[in-house]
Amino acid sequence: MLRQIIGQAKKHPSLIPLFIFIGAGGTGAALYVMRLALFNPDVSWDRKNNPEPWNKLGPNDQYKFYSVNVDYSKLKKEGPDF
Repeated sequence: MLRQIIGQAKKHPSLIPLFIFIGAGGTGAALYVMRLALFNPDVSWDRKNNPEPWNKLGPNDQYKFYSVNVDYSKLKKEGPDF
């Protein structure tokens, strides 16, 4: 398949940006899904030792990918411990 892509790129050089952007988009999507699977507190890979990982998050832990207006280092806890 890679040989076909290289052959098409040699025959039609105008397709090179298309291949670059499609490859970058696929790579970015795969990396984001991998980040969600490994670092999201909603995903529990070890159910015996840590069945509810979202309960261990502190109020100043940032688990969102990007936060516009919230400074997580200044947040305080507003609820009971479970």
